[in-house]
Amino acid sequence: MAGPNTLTFTEADFDAQVLKSSSPVMVDFWATWCGPCQMIAPTIDELATEFAGKVKVGKVDVDQNAGLASQFNVQSIPTVLLFKDGRVVQQMIGAKHKRDYVAAINGLLGAQ
Repeated sequence: MAGPNTLTFTEADFDAQVLKSSSPVMVDFWATWCGPCQMIAPTIDELATEFAGKVKVGKVDVDQNAGLASQFNVQSIPTVLLFKDGRVVQQMIGAKHKRDYVAAINGLLGAQ
């Protein structure tokens, strides 16, 4: 269950919500059965709240959106991809500390 500011991306809306977004986007590729994914879920929700209005933060369930996982070569979850101007600018594989995600987002925002 995602937090109030955490978006859910699907194959149907990924192009419009992520690739054509005017703001940077952080996408967490996850699955309900993935322990490390569940571990970082509260952190992802915190980031969505803390960076609201600056960065879109959302999740892709790889079981329900296998095409997206394949398209972005996600072979291990959790994988977090950072998008800017419709392209992947950073990939983070495995559960990370919140400070690592914050540093990545701040780097993305500083690069604007």
